[in-house]
Amino acid sequence: MAESNSLQILEDEKWLQPYEAELKSRNNRFLSAIDRIRGQYGDILEYSALHNYFGIHYEPWRKGWVYREWAPNAKQLFLMGDFNHWDRYSHPLKKNKRGEWEIFLDEKEYAERFVHGSKVKVHVIGANDVALDRIPAYIRRVVQDEKSHDFAGQVWNPKPFSWTDQKFSPKANFEEPCIYECHIGMAQEEPKVGTYKEFEELILPRIVEAGYNVIQMMAIMEHPYYGSFGYHVSNFFAPTSRFGTPEELKSLIDKAHSLGIAVVMDIVHSHAVKNVNEGLNEFDGTPDQYFHPGEKGYHEGWDSKLFNYRKEEVQQFLLSNIRYWMEEFHFDGFRFDGVTSMIYEHHGHTSFGDAKAYFDEGVAEETLLYLQLANTLIHKINPDAISIAEEVSGMPGLSRSIESGGIGFDFRLAMGIPDYWIKTLKHKQDEEWDMFELWHELTNRPKHEKSIAYAESHDQALVGDKSIAFWLMDAEMYSSMSVLQESLAVDRGIALHKLIRMITISLGGEGYLNFMGNEFGHPEWVDFPREGNEWSYQYARRQWTLADTDHLRYSQLLAWDKEMISLIKEKQIFESGHASQLYLDPDKKVLAYERGDLIFVFSFHPTESQVGFKVKAPAKGKYKLILHSDEKVFGGFERLETGMLYPTNKDQELELYLPNRTVLILKKTK
Repeated sequence: MAESNSLQILEDEKWLQPYEAELKSRNNRFLSAIDRIRGQYGDILEYSALHNYFGIHYEPWRKGWVYREWAPNAKQLFLMGDFNHWDRYSHPLKKNKRGEWEIFLDEKEYAERFVHGSKVKVHVIGANDVALDRIPAYIRRVVQDEKSHDFAGQVWNPKPFSWTDQKFSPKANFEEPCIYECHIGMAQEEPKVGTYKEFEELILPRIVEAGYNVIQMMAIMEHPYYGSFGYHVSNFFAPTSRFGTPEELKSLIDKAHSLGIAVVMDIVHSHAVKNVNEGLNEFDGTPDQYFHPGEKGYHEGWDSKLFNYRKEEVQQFLLSNIRYWMEEFHFDGFRFDGVTSMIYEHHGHTSFGDAKAYFDEGVAEETLLYLQLANTLIHKINPDAISIAEEVSGMPGLSRSIESGGIGFDFRLAMGIPDYWIKTLKHKQDEEWDMFELWHELTNRPKHEKSIAYAESHDQALVGDKSIAFWLMDAEMYSSMSVLQESLAVDRGIALHKLIRMITISLGGEGYLNFMGNEFGHPEWVDFPREGNEWSYQYARRQWTLADTDHLRYSQLLAWDKEMISLIKEKQIFESGHASQLYLDPDKKVLAYERGDLIFVFSFHPTESQVGFKVKAPAKGKYKLILHSDEKVFGGFERLETGMLYPTNKDQELELYLPNRTVLILKKTK
């Protein structure tokens, strides 16, 4: 077995040197796993190919269909469906020594019965002697009956999809990732479940026009309850049928690629729905086939089951899932949900004030190994692909290369930033905003790890909370958003909404994420149809006409977002390293910094404007005001003039007029 010698993370992060043994042990565990995989399977691609073995497949060399299932402790499996009039016992599977069950259906006999689109299930007599109708674990298509609401698998064997994206590479997108997070079902304005096709035709053009270069799709893996936001997955290899067919999802992704947009999937490998009828739970009649036994296998907060990543079969199931989505659907990478919960047995419910918390007995080392394998596989399949970790604890090395001592993610989500904004808006008056705290929250990240910054998350807009726009303007959004009306509350809200987004994108990370609709200050909250709201779709949609109506101020917020995204990409701000602070005044609420070749000057003061305000420039010369938030088109008051030149004085200072609640962006002229 190869062993790690010196790890770069220990050189870059001196505070980790007391944990050198733990980091090397973690790295050696990965090297050992790779050696084992190569010895037994050849490489990690073969290790992650179980989706081509298990499930339902047509085998032309045998001229028939084969169905295989891993259910080591089950007493008997029977295939049933439309093809045998749902006879539970007429088609038994045979079991081999590895706990794998198989049945072959000869094409001569079943050509007219076992066909594309026909429904199937597997009847399982479990180790507990309970007999249940289940959905095959590797099934690629699941549909729900409109009358009975029961779910069933489908035989899926359409004509091969004709991809046109062979020349597309996401590499440039991921150098300056401006990510548009979206939910296909709630992306339409009509109060209904939207489709892949509608998203392709109606929403993709909006994303292109807005300037975003990456789409992050939520809720793609099949889930029985729509209101779970897609996080209680039942069928890991089946794109949800409530949005359309797998081919329509492929068409959407192919179209996005043709428009130069990369597509990332929100993948849920952190937990699974506990439902027995639809999901994996107790598939072979035992509680620990895929999951940890007992309390360790149940997440109380999420009411869901937790995978046992130590099991080789579970590793292969999940890794095969990654390979399947990348190869079959051409996804350009993944955002991994719930990583904090995955990597700690306490699910992150502890204090991380001491570095020891990252290496003590609460860390699930087998999960870190799985994530290292997952990242290795992703970049083996596509070296230009991306992986993002939703992780809040600050686990060191999470978004560093495995070779340097890390876990291998390309980015981590800066989850503390949206939490900071919501807490600030909830609990502080404008005059109480702390500029020192603001700077710290937006810059406190490792220099050698990349972060995706975002001002608000989809979770914070769920019913019971509010979007940032709603926190700022509340009921005034119903009555005072016309440009023909005057409203101090709306003026304040528009101004701060622009500042919050600009300081987040320009200071908070090496990438940016926006949840659909928030670019124009989508009002209200997100609430999926449920019994408590009489199954209404009123809040599970996006009101695009608000942004499309010129006399409403939503259009001004959208105009600002487009300009902001364009500026960040054009000036390659994300690739320019961390910002350098130029000025901070806690009383005047002014914060200035340089990032790339731009100077950002923010005034968060609620009332005072500054005349002749002096900010130290990085170099002598003339600086041009290339963008500011007070332009009329952005809902401002035109107190500044874009294009103005500001020469440095004898002390290498810029003397600026700095209106309240305004940001100025300047660039040195040649």
